[in-house]
Amino acid sequence: MHVFRYSEQDAARWDEFVAEAPMATFQHTRRFLSYHGDRFRDVSLLVTKEDQLVALLPAAVDPADESRVVSHPGITFGGLLHQQHFKGTEVIEAFELIRAHYREAGFGVFRYKAIPHIYQQTPSADDVYALFRVDAHRYRCDLGCAIDLAARPPVSQRRRRGLKKALNAGVEIDERAVYIDGVWSVVEENLRRKYGAAPVHTREEITRLHGLFPDNIQFVVAQHEARVIAAVVLFVSPRVTRVQYIASSEVGYTLCALDAIMEHCINNAVARGAKYFDFGASNEDEGRLLNEGVYQFKSEFGGGGVAYDAYELNLHQHTR
Repeated sequence: MHVFRYSEQDAARWDEFVAEAPMATFQHTRRFLSYHGDRFRDVSLLVTKEDQLVALLPAAVDPADESRVVSHPGITFGGLLHQQHFKGTEVIEAFELIRAHYREAGFGVFRYKAIPHIYQQTPSADDVYALFRVDAHRYRCDLGCAIDLAARPPVSQRRRRGLKKALNAGVEIDERAVYIDGVWSVVEENLRRKYGAAPVHTREEITRLHGLFPDNIQFVVAQHEARVIAAVVLFVSPRVTRVQYIASSEVGYTLCALDAIMEHCINNAVARGAKYFDFGASNEDEGRLLNEGVYQFKSEFGGGGVAYDAYELNLHQHTR
């Protein structure tokens, strides 16, 4: 088995492999990762066995610490991408080679954001076991919330009341790319008002990404009196519809517009055959704090907890 550094000439082969990997999403493709441009120094790896490509590792240097590699700092989770037949001791060996490669490249720490089980089209936790075997430790855990669409628990009375209020007020739901500007205005204003922050993606970036992935990135809005008052951005993968951004204006909160949006999006996810509807994590301070109000809001639609685990590996320690 051999590990070597990704280069642009590998892009087509990389994306072909991602399309067949049972734990991968469109965010793992080079088409998606390339939107970052020079924001990150890419140190992704390809793993071969007997001259056959068997695994990929999207990764980049941590902008906060150049001695550290992260898989991947520019997406929600990174993870080792591999075919179903690549498993067990082979994955352990791959991690040993990955550690040796990054150590020899002068790095001291490797951080790994594991792909949550709900995204795996077939069970693929060999990487988590391999991390245990090479003495990595879990340094962060975020709590997400997702609905099992085949066994959705009842929606809370509060959410039902919210939906009724929105519909009675004349809130209308629509989803089209023409709403990108309206969506982003609400997202930016919401983040600025509540957290003093800006969205991870700029308006230009999300527009460009939608152009690349029109079937995977969706914009859903709630309108009242011809004005966008709440919005979500959805990232769609084979098993999961994920809420990537959620935002509401003050008027939207008053009219419970998000209740109408969420019910619309959940019903659409069921209709397309998704297994899960993922609201994403509700944490602050690198997972140490849980925003209980946000988490409760999500869970009242019928969601349950999903752990987003991240591991850290000292590249200079010995394996057990």
